[in-house]
Amino acid sequence: MKKSSALKAQARAAMKGNWGWSILALLVVGAISSIADSITLGLAVLVTPVFAFGLASFFMTVARQGSAPFTTIFTDTFSGFFKKWLAMFLEGLYICLWSMLFVIPGIVKSYAYAMTYYILLDNPEMSANEAITKSKEMMKGYKWKLFCLDFSFIGWYLLSFLTFGLVLIYAIPLMNAARAQFYEELKAQN
Repeated sequence: MKKSSALKAQARAAMKGNWGWSILALLVVGAISSIADSITLGLAVLVTPVFAFGLASFFMTVARQGSAPFTTIFTDTFSGFFKKWLAMFLEGLYICLWSMLFVIPGIVKSYAYAMTYYILLDNPEMSANEAITKSKEMMKGYKWKLFCLDFSFIGWYLLSFLTFGLVLIYAIPLMNAARAQFYEELKAQN
């Protein structure tokens, strides 16, 4: 597995020419989530989690092909809607239950389940629980590496306080692209 700096460099290279679409994808998904939340909590609970799959698909396509059509956030969101929603629900439920023990087991499990989106996108025939289980298997011995990758963005998040969140327009797409690169590396090793 490559170091965090190498994964971030790969993510930056993949993002060349994709910054505009990436930022637009994040803003559109954020707007849809906000609108759904303002209408009713039930609609937000249905719609918001599934759009995470659309974003994961967008950044996975960027990592693999160097670009992705903006429409990826919609096409890969609505195909297999219920299965994706169920995967998100189960993942959240499991993390919540593990967090009831203490915070640390919940954090560890959130990293164990971190590849669920990508696995389900690559294997749409899998059930939600199978994708979560596969993520746990893939992440054995790699949770710390993903944590280090996420932690390497801490400077951007601290800087976002000084810029009233403006820096996050750059950091969030880069972090998503780096996580997609992490998945590609992990998949190649398994």
